Amino acid sequence: MALSDLFYPDNPKRRQELIQLHQELLECMSINFKATNELAGVLNEHLGCTIARIQMRESSTVKENCDIIIQAMSEIQHQVQKFDSEMKEKLEPVLYQKLYDIKEPELEKIAIAHKVFSIILGEATSTAGMVAIKLLSSNVITLTVSKLVSLLAQIGASVLGGISITILGLGIEMILHAILGAVERNQLLTAVRSYERHLAEFKAASEKYQRAIREVTSLVRQQAQ
Repeated sequence: MALSDLFYPDNPKRRQELIQLHQELLECMSINFKATNELAGVLNEHLGCTIARIQMRESSTVKENCDIIIQAMSEIQHQVQKFDSEMKEKLEPVLYQKLYDIKEPELEKIAIAHKVFSIILGEATSTAGMVAIKLLSSNVITLTVSKLVSLLAQIGASVLGGISITILGLGIEMILHAILGAVERNQLLTAVRSYERHLAEFKAASEKYQRAIREVTSLVRQQAQ
């Protein structure tokens, strides 16, 4: 038992909580990497984008991996905004407004979007209009991405940011040293609470993001059948 544990008997429990929270954070980040790649793949295949796949770097820190996701998500946001600008430019105002009118039939919106993408791409897949409408007429993905980008930036700038992804294989004391650095052991509770707050918000935003992507990819799969 570490000497500090004699003075702070809750420390062993706090240490274990901290390690568990760190593992949950990395698992959540890993899922977001996969979800982002899935959405990027759909945009590349059906809407002519060239968004690069991303991969977690185990030799890098949490912050560096947060930055990788932020860059990819920002590119997705940029592309969606670009689609909107192209629709607005190439459509008559009345037709453009139809894309965002909840009373308009979705099939008509899809037909309008497909026509525009056929012009833009020269030839568009049958699912291009469907994907475009799902992304454009609903702001779920863009708003959710904005929330996630903000949370990832916060995590990267926090005490969590400097921790290496590979630290999980180095044992409890090494993990604690990496997480706390110069922080005294009696501040473990503060560190745990900080982790819990970031992780709770990150998980909630991640679930919305992944759900929105599932809606898009499920439409693509249904169309392919």
